Amino acid sequence: MEPIRVHTGIVAPLDRADIDTDQIIPKQFLKRIERSGYGRFLFNDWRYTEDGSPRSDFVLNRPEYQEASILVTRRNFGCGSSREHAAWALRDAGFRAVLAPSFADIFRENADQNGIAAIALTDDEIDLILSRAIDHVPYELTVDLESGTVAHAGGLTATFEMDDFRRTCLLEGLDRISLTLRHEAEISAYERARGGASL
Repeated sequence: MEPIRVHTGIVAPLDRADIDTDQIIPKQFLKRIERSGYGRFLFNDWRYTEDGSPRSDFVLNRPEYQEASILVTRRNFGCGSSREHAAWALRDAGFRAVLAPSFADIFRENADQNGIAAIALTDDEIDLILSRAIDHVPYELTVDLESGTVAHAGGLTATFEMDDFRRTCLLEGLDRISLTLRHEAEISAYERARGGASL
C-alpha cells in the first residue's frame, strides 16, 4: 500500500449525500479478481448513458476535474454493502483522499486498507470546500495527515481527528498483511517451536 503523508491535489466536488457502494462501483463490474482496472467504472451509472456515452454534466467527465485526486462529498459516503471494490475504484481513478461529514464504517476501513484517507470535516467546512471547488477551478487542497489539517493557500484551514492506529497505517502504508508481516520473525519462531511450517 502506498503511504500518504502530505497530499496536494485538485478537488472534485460531488454534492450528493448517502452515496452507496453500488453507486461508487456497480455490481456488474465486480467480476475481476485484480484490484486494478476499476477506475474507468467509478460512478458508472452517473457518468455514462446506457449506450456508454459520457454525460457532460457529471463532474468527473468535465475536463477541469480530470486530474482531481481529492473527492469532496456529503454525509454517509460509502454506505450500503461491504464492497472493497469501491475503494479499489476510487484509488484506481487517482483519488488519495475523500472529504465528507461522515462515512460508513466499512467503507472507511476499506479506504484505509487501500491508501485512501477518508477524512471527516464539519458540514460547514464541506459547504465551503464544495462552493470553492465549483467556483474556483482548479481548486487545490493540501491534506496533511501528520498535522491533521486540510488547507488551501487562500486561507482555509480545517482540522480533523483520526485515531493513532488509522493514522499510522496510512502514514506508513500498512495494510493488515503488512502489519502481520512486521511480526514475521516471531510467527516463524512460534511455528518452529510447535513443529509447524515457518513463513
